[in-house]
Amino acid sequence: MSHDPFDDLLDALRCLPGVGARSAQRMALHLLERDREGGRHLAESLSRAMRDVRRCSRCRNFTADELCRICRSDKRSSEILCVVESPADVLAIEAATVFDGRYFVLLGRLSPLDGIGPQDLGLDLLARRLDEEGVEEIIIATNTTVEGEATAHYLREMAGHRGIRTSRLAQGVPLGGELEHTDRSTLAHAFSSRLPMRN
Repeated sequence: MSHDPFDDLLDALRCLPGVGARSAQRMALHLLERDREGGRHLAESLSRAMRDVRRCSRCRNFTADELCRICRSDKRSSEILCVVESPADVLAIEAATVFDGRYFVLLGRLSPLDGIGPQDLGLDLLARRLDEEGVEEIIIATNTTVEGEATAHYLREMAGHRGIRTSRLAQGVPLGGELEHTDRSTLAHAFSSRLPMRN
């Protein structure tokens, strides 16, 4: 017995964060009643992204190519590397600042209780970049949660062993806050006022 396409659409929409039964119903009805062309475009874009988008082999951000546009750009400095927890943090920093360095995306944070160790965050790849790319400063932009601070400490140690300067985003990012939810002006100020970290 085949599933009803409308019910399937409702179930599919509920995989999105913050979308419950009523929100899914509202979205589905909007697409079917008022914007079928938009729905087709959404379906095609989603299908293409799920098929083609992968991780940049250098920084681990999202891209459809081997290297993302930031890693490919010859206008970005290799001397400053900003280490973030997620691709959402890259988007937030790019929107709020005029940062012209490069990134490394951890895709998480150290959390021994959850079984997330250095190998899960690609820190072997980060170590190779620090050894090979002439990085002079790491900006540590992990969130100010307990796990984010533990990750920042680990990164500072990695950099310190290599004689690389480290800095941390300054005031403005609330303790326990997450970068993707911080407003642009606050994030821009925190970024420009970053503080050196002591070994």
